[in-house]
Amino acid sequence: MTISRRQFCGTLGSGLAMANANVFAAEPEPRSLRVIAYNIYKLAGWPQQRHLAGQAVAKGQMARRLAQELSLHDPDIINFSESPKEQLTKEVAEILGMNHVRFPSGGSWPGTLLSKSKIIDSQNAPVIGDRPKELFTRHWGRATVEISGNEPLIIHSAHLYPTADPTVRLREVRAMIESMRTDLDAGRSMLLIGDLNHGPDTKEYKLWIDAGWVDTFAKVGQGDGLTIKSDIPKWRIDYVMAAGPIAARVVESKPLFEGAFRLNINDQESFALSDHLPQLAVFQY
Repeated sequence: MTISRRQFCGTLGSGLAMANANVFAAEPEPRSLRVIAYNIYKLAGWPQQRHLAGQAVAKGQMARRLAQELSLHDPDIINFSESPKEQLTKEVAEILGMNHVRFPSGGSWPGTLLSKSKIIDSQNAPVIGDRPKELFTRHWGRATVEISGNEPLIIHSAHLYPTADPTVRLREVRAMIESMRTDLDAGRSMLLIGDLNHGPDTKEYKLWIDAGWVDTFAKVGQGDGLTIKSDIPKWRIDYVMAAGPIAARVVESKPLFEGAFRLNINDQESFALSDHLPQLAVFQY
């Protein structure tokens, strides 16, 4: 039996198309993990004294406003410092379809962790030994998050002591590193996210780096990465740090100086969601 050139070319083309389809089907689509650290100023709006900020709070709009703005960045994990009442952060979680864990504060500044994936476990201020009352008056919590197809991800959510004198903050950092040591030595994938209240030129920062943490912005970010204040940023104190295998997967890290996160200095009626800017980091799997 003979076939025409047209039949031959058609058969060959179909075979090549099927082969190419099989090749592309064998290559899974890359997945990303999008992480946001955000001090949300108790969801009071900033500046708090602006009339419209007060109106938004009084009308119960702030949780929806926050959730809507965050949703534009399709986050998988979010950390809040200076959380408001738990019912408000739970409302944000529900709108975004995320799981919710609250980390009680030693003072009046609780933390919150939201995750699209299952939160396997969590622990508040997992210091080794007794917890000194003067440490972690803001918040620190540890959680394990289930990551599909990968080892579980350990997350440390933190908001450290805010004064110019670093004495208390240095004690907090050393206590945290001592608690993290087993996981760091084992090379587990970990994130440290939150308002650490120190710049990248400090003793506190050096302790993190010497312990094995990678500052995602220093690795892949551009510019100065300033995160406070949300009108004219001057300092970088909010971080997404990574350790273990996940640290090599960061592809983007930046503060979100945009939208409702940013205060329009030319509009005296406007307000931002917080005095901080969120810090976004993206990891590719």
